[in-house]
Amino acid sequence: MEPRGHPDFQFSRCTGRKRAVCIGVNYTGQNSQLDGCVNDAKNVYHFLIDRLGFRTRDIIRLTDEARDPRNLPTRANILGAMRWLVRGARKHDSLFFHYSGHGAQVRDRNGDEVDGYDEVIFPVDYSQTGTIIDDELHSNLVKPLPPGCRLTLQSCHSGSVLDIPFVYHSDGRVKSSSITKEFLREKSTPADVICWSGSADSGTAFGEKEGGIAVGAMSYAFLRVLRNNPRPTYEDLLRDLRRATRKYHQKPQLSASHQIVSVLNVSTVGAELFQDLGRRFVI
Repeated sequence: MEPRGHPDFQFSRCTGRKRAVCIGVNYTGQNSQLDGCVNDAKNVYHFLIDRLGFRTRDIIRLTDEARDPRNLPTRANILGAMRWLVRGARKHDSLFFHYSGHGAQVRDRNGDEVDGYDEVIFPVDYSQTGTIIDDELHSNLVKPLPPGCRLTLQSCHSGSVLDIPFVYHSDGRVKSSSITKEFLREKSTPADVICWSGSADSGTAFGEKEGGIAVGAMSYAFLRVLRNNPRPTYEDLLRDLRRATRKYHQKPQLSASHQIVSVLNVSTVGAELFQDLGRRFVI
């Protein structure tokens, strides 16, 4: 069954308030320790401020090098940051959520996943408090949003981590939805939601060294592409991300709350509701 967008969907002009959450989890001292995720969060944080005009007071940064317990990427703090991000969201606001850390798949328990697996992210205290599954990400980040509010999520992995209906090939063709037909209506939203992720759900994300500093391949590629071309089209950005991460054999994914078509028929009634891959991507 091909997904359909929400009947009240509206594009965001991204002219309203800007808010962001940047999360980097290295799991320092744990068996699952990583190297570059805290650096990813720092780099995205400074990019949002220096290049995109976000204010420091409008960004929450959670990393496991934080000294203040309120800024550690615990399960409670991540869920609290999600709720803060969407609180009072309005039409044309621009919200950004970045996560760099471990991810995985677990057996789906409610029947909303075509492949039978939920995607999960790992807080720093996951061994005590558990992971955060994609259903929770959707209910906390997507469900509260009004029509015309933009949410951009950038994650190092897990293409369908937000549980939104439309997943795309780089040429604009819609892949089969990862959401079962019984849940498509429930998972649709009138908000303008875009998710850029580092790999398919079953894929693996990698890190690299840049100037001797550990970074995540997807996060580094995302910032590098946007620095080189601050206003790429969706097609350009997806293509360049895949080119930049090709040596790691991972394939960045684009998913959205709405239909993106490669050819826009301007004579079609309601054509303004659809966005083509030539539209410029902004945050």
